Amino acid sequence: MKKAMVFLAAAALTGCEAGKVQMKQSVTGHVTEAPTAKMTGPKRRIAVVDFENKTAYGQGRLGSAAADVLMREIGKTGKFILVERDKINKMLEEQKLGQTGVIDPNTAAQMGKVLGVNAIVTGAISNFGVTTSGTDLLLTQTKKQVAKVTVDIRVVDAETGEVLYIDSGKGEATSAKGQFLGLGGRGGYDETLEGDALAAAVSQLALNIEAQVGRKPWSARVADFDGTHMYLDAGRESGVEIGARLLVFKLGREIKSPTTGKVIGRTEEKLGEAEVIEYFGDDGAKAKPLGAMPKNPTGGDLVKLAR
Repeated sequence: MKKAMVFLAAAALTGCEAGKVQMKQSVTGHVTEAPTAKMTGPKRRIAVVDFENKTAYGQGRLGSAAADVLMREIGKTGKFILVERDKINKMLEEQKLGQTGVIDPNTAAQMGKVLGVNAIVTGAISNFGVTTSGTDLLLTQTKKQVAKVTVDIRVVDAETGEVLYIDSGKGEATSAKGQFLGLGGRGGYDETLEGDALAAAVSQLALNIEAQVGRKPWSARVADFDGTHMYLDAGRESGVEIGARLLVFKLGREIKSPTTGKVIGRTEEKLGEAEVIEYFGDDGAKAKPLGAMPKNPTGGDLVKLAR
């Protein structure tokens, strides 16, 4: 009898601990690896638009949650300036471009000009599901929940509307709980599963985005010209160095593919060169032209690092 009581007491303690510590998260992800590329030049500006949720689950929250997780993972690379979500949504509303969906060349060009971004990331939740399994015995109960998600992304060049990169990520998160004689964690739905599964799906995608966007030469926009100096929309925070030499271009008409009709680039008229002389504001730089230019720079003109 004493042995039985000792066993039950020990089992009860084990059950209590199970309710506390058996709650675990195992996260895995799989995506197509992108070729590595060295990031050239200062940080790029990038905008992540709320993802489209193509599933019946989590309408109204899962798409924005996926975009938030991707922004967090991209931020960890330290290679980008991320545009604030409120600013993106306000611009989309004002321009009547819609909150989600495919970014076409015209939409990309408008976003690039208004937000001053180099690339735009859109995406979709194409699959999300949660499975539950467990046991319900005389003394113990266990419950295991597994969430699986598939996230598809597209990275679009904000100048041309060209799709730079397409990929999919799959993530999985597991939660386990146990009870003994009513002691321990209850097996209700674990809401942390969504975030953990999304994080698993997009963690490698962020590194692949870095590699793909890093292939394109760095560029920034002219915000203003006072007749003597240019004011750029990238400065200290973006990693623009004082003394950096820049090439200044005026963008012209769009060039479209005769077979697909897609925009493949824009004409560029070189105006001359300039040198960064000081910073201003949170992330701006002042540059002086080096020599006469055939036309005065204007807002929206492009600057690139001189080789």
